[in-house]
Amino acid sequence: MDITAHGPHQTVITTFEMTPGTCHDLLDALKDAYDTFISKQPGFISAALHVNDAQTRIANYSQWKRREDFQAMLRTDEMRQRNRKINELCRSFEPVMYEVSHVLD
Repeated sequence: MDITAHGPHQTVITTFEMTPGTCHDLLDALKDAYDTFISKQPGFISAALHVNDAQTRIANYSQWKRREDFQAMLRTDEMRQRNRKINELCRSFEPVMYEVSHVLD
C-alpha cells in the first residue's frame, strides 16, 4: 500500500457499523470478497481491513488506479450480490472516495 499525498491513486474508505455478534461474519465476508473477487478487478491496487476493539465497526481502506475502476467493480452483478449479503450483516456501510492531501512520515 502506497499512501502518498496528491498521488495518482483513488482512495476509498468504507466504514461498516455492526454488532459484536456479526463482526466476524462480516469480516469473513469482506475477506472473501477481497480475496476472490475485488483484488482481481481492473485498477485494484491494495486494501486493508481494520476492526475496532468493541467489534462494532470495521474500516476498510482501499486504493484504486482510477475512480472509474472502483465504480465499475461496484456495478458488477457479483459485487451487487455480495453487497446485499454484506448489508444484511451490518447496520450500515458507506464507501467514500478521498484524495490523500497530506502524509506525515
